[in-house]
Amino acid sequence: MKTIKHTLILGAIAISLVACKEDNKTAQTTETTAEVAVQETPLSADVMSAEEQAALTPDQVITLFKEGNERYVSNNLTPRDYSKQVQSTTAGQFPQAIVLSCVDSRVPVEHVLDRGIGDIFVARVAGNFVNEDILGSMEFATKVSGSKLVMVMGHEHCGAVKAAIDNVELGNITPMLSKIKPAVAMVEYEGERNAKNGEFVAMVCESNVKNTIEEIRKNSPIMKEMEDNGEIKIVGAVYDLDSGIVSFLD
Repeated sequence: MKTIKHTLILGAIAISLVACKEDNKTAQTTETTAEVAVQETPLSADVMSAEEQAALTPDQVITLFKEGNERYVSNNLTPRDYSKQVQSTTAGQFPQAIVLSCVDSRVPVEHVLDRGIGDIFVARVAGNFVNEDILGSMEFATKVSGSKLVMVMGHEHCGAVKAAIDNVELGNITPMLSKIKPAVAMVEYEGERNAKNGEFVAMVCESNVKNTIEEIRKNSPIMKEMEDNGEIKIVGAVYDLDSGIVSFLD
């Protein structure tokens, strides 16, 4: 009886060992397949050339941005070889656009639009308003560097907009918010006009984008003339923090 039991035990151990070996082989095969898939994913090293930039139209850039945002939302960003892009852009840059956004850390502009190194200029300030410095930066991007689009991108739940609505006063924040307050006054609304009212905040965020665009046209004859001549477009958009979607304004 002992011999039979020993034999059965040894057999069970042998079967377990075989099963473990098979499981290990399966796991190793799966890992190898995954590694191969990662290795085979092509990395884009393309950068915008002067010829490609010159051939672009403002509408084509808008299309590129919309397509890029769709990839961002679906978690399908373009895999890029950033090292090669860095090397390729050392001698010069030919960006498609300049984007003015808020400083909000939840709005990573290049990722939101799926752009790589050398694709866009980005200007950031709390509340995405313009002043002399930002206007000069935009003129450099368009008139000097050939960008075809000026895009002002606000976002929902903007803290700077909420602060402007509630008349917050604190150090240099006070004069900064004075640039946003005209957009608050421009909104016609019968409900509660405070930062706790999400509907009103959303309306002011959009109003602020539109007001910024009008400030660009009013205070930059250079860009106004370029837009009138069809060389560039000045457009607005709002980023949705909940979905990651960028909605372009009419």
